[in-house]
Amino acid sequence: MNPGQGSWDVGATAWLLASTALVLVMTPGVAFFYGGMVRQKNVLGMITQSFATIGVVSLMWAAIGFSFAFGSGRLLGGFGFAGLAGTDAYLPGGHLPGLPQLGVPVLAFAAFQMMIAIVTPVLVTGATAERWRFEAYIVFVALWTVLVYAPITHWVFSPEGWAHRLGVLDFAGGTVVHANAGAAALAMVWVLGRRRGWPREQHRPHNLPLVMIGAALLWFGWFGLNGGSALAANGVAATAVVNTQLGASAALLAWMGIERTRFGKGTTLGAASGAITGLVAVTPAAGYVTPLGAIAIGLLAGTVCQLAVGLKSWFDLDDSLDVVAVHLGGGVVGSLAVGLFATRSVNPAGADGLFYGGGYRLLGAQLVTVCAVVAYSLVLTALLGSLTNRLLGNRVHPREEAVGLDLSQHGESAYEIAPARTRACAPMPVPNATATRTRRR
Repeated sequence: MNPGQGSWDVGATAWLLASTALVLVMTPGVAFFYGGMVRQKNVLGMITQSFATIGVVSLMWAAIGFSFAFGSGRLLGGFGFAGLAGTDAYLPGGHLPGLPQLGVPVLAFAAFQMMIAIVTPVLVTGATAERWRFEAYIVFVALWTVLVYAPITHWVFSPEGWAHRLGVLDFAGGTVVHANAGAAALAMVWVLGRRRGWPREQHRPHNLPLVMIGAALLWFGWFGLNGGSALAANGVAATAVVNTQLGASAALLAWMGIERTRFGKGTTLGAASGAITGLVAVTPAAGYVTPLGAIAIGLLAGTVCQLAVGLKSWFDLDDSLDVVAVHLGGGVVGSLAVGLFATRSVNPAGADGLFYGGGYRLLGAQLVTVCAVVAYSLVLTALLGSLTNRLLGNRVHPREEAVGLDLSQHGESAYEIAPARTRACAPMPVPNATATRTRRR
């Protein structure tokens, strides 16, 4: 038995392990959410990218990602946790350098953070849908996890990171996950270029029920992301769970309301997009704001991000599934809103925002961190995308793009329609004359 095991909070450990499983569910949720939004010939390509990311990021996180994210250092963690070495250690009454104060096994914390690391690059695939070669994507994800995601995680989540020392508050990943992924998506849209035929040709979702299933899985898993980030089964975790629900609900209604005002109808896709936007925006604030604050953040994010969707046409950027508007926009709105709505009455470990007498200090820290994260992710992602393009070629061949990722990249088809048509169009068998006469008698 580990000497420190007796000091572990059993309830907190159980809650964190359950939350870890919930966060993992978010990746299949993204797979189905994006898979339903693309054309029929690309659905398996999107799903496979998501599932392959689970394997790649898990191994990279265990090998070096966790060490870079939570090792000791101001700009980047060292190699102390490489291969997850030392994660079986626990110091009663203290903490390991680079790690927050833990009442749970370090390995449980590493597993929880691994699931967050997995879902972050998966978000990027929505912006680059229907045109990214599978091999190039795999290499990109491996490099991006270590060189982009891990350093940003260290800045914000590690007690030794410069942004953490500055006083930034990011409860579950508004900057680390969403602003980061949104900026990376913007960079890769620029690197990969537009889909053939866009915007002249319409690229409509092929399966809206699949989209809604994905959105439901994401919503379900998000309770683990935000609630588990409390690292304990306590009042802060309960507040985070309630705020998650309220922020998503408010943004869903705001998005559909703006849709109805602008276009005359609120759509199913709009409901799903609005809910995801609210979940994104409330993520950095979930454990720092009151329920009314979460509702305000959801309404603001649902309105701003719905209007931001149209900007991609102005800038001629083919963000296939509106990742930049939802995740970069929602992440920035939510992170800055922490500087307005945060209050120590919810979480004494936080700070008071502008609306609660805290002045501009917290808002300034949020703004500086958001700008630094977006700039770093944008530049490094563009460089990594250019590198993989030189090494492997990012874009599928025009003929492969026309056929679709399912067949060209994986040799599979999501829907076997041809055999069904063949059966439907087959001639009816001629009845046996003797049997017919027998039945008539």
